[in-house]
Amino acid sequence: MTGVPASAAGGPSAAKGGPAGGVSGAASGVAPSAPSDAVSGTAAEVRASAVPAAGVVPGVASGAASGAGVDSGSKTARGGKIAAAAVNQASVWNVANLLTMLRLVLVPGFVALMLADGGYDPAWRSFAWAAFAVAMITDLFDGHLARAYNLVTDFGKIADPIADKAIMGAALICLSGLGDLPWWVTIVILGRELGITLLRFLVIRYGVIPASRGGKLKTLSQGIAVGMYILALTGWLATARFWVMAVAVVLTVVTGLDYVRQAIVLRRQGIAERKAALEETEA
Repeated sequence: MTGVPASAAGGPSAAKGGPAGGVSGAASGVAPSAPSDAVSGTAAEVRASAVPAAGVVPGVASGAASGAGVDSGSKTARGGKIAAAAVNQASVWNVANLLTMLRLVLVPGFVALMLADGGYDPAWRSFAWAAFAVAMITDLFDGHLARAYNLVTDFGKIADPIADKAIMGAALICLSGLGDLPWWVTIVILGRELGITLLRFLVIRYGVIPASRGGKLKTLSQGIAVGMYILALTGWLATARFWVMAVAVVLTVVTGLDYVRQAIVLRRQGIAERKAALEETEA
């Protein structure tokens, strides 16, 4: 019995152990690895499918967001233009333009008061002076308000100088018609005002002639002088108004000549710049 080989002795156990070992080997070598590989492969597939999905969905979302942003931006731009247009239309009725309209309305009222009861009644002349004073004061404020609060409109640019010339022209013509002021003074002042206004339009293609300090002083002196002539003054005040009007006439002529000089210089500069630009283009 001792001579039986160990393998034979171990045969049954090996036979028992063979299937068991095969099952064990299958369990340890195949069965665990197969599910592991399957799980790994499935996980890989899931990750692979998840990556494109993650890459596509954000891209689509980003594109959609960009498109929405463009649409929103365009809608905002269109809305801004519409709002700006509405503001521009409404801005015609701003404070500065209303003051200008008030001056225009005061012109016929001033003339009626000035010529009431023959034009020599001190009481009516006082009322006419009050209307003239309101018109001149509003002239000082409407331009300042328009520039300070960005209320400048095309209507204001046209109506403001018309209102200025209208009230001053009406006062000068009434005074000369009543014999209180020589006609040559009225002709000089109104001729200068209309001539400079026309000159501004003629040279506007080359630039804008800015209002000078002398021009503002001229306007102030004219307003004071005409206001003193509207009132029925006597004594030394009547003499004083003559000299104030003389200063106004001198300033009117001097500033008018200065505007003519500026217009000539501006025109020459504009022609020279255009000629230089044309030569540069041709070269």
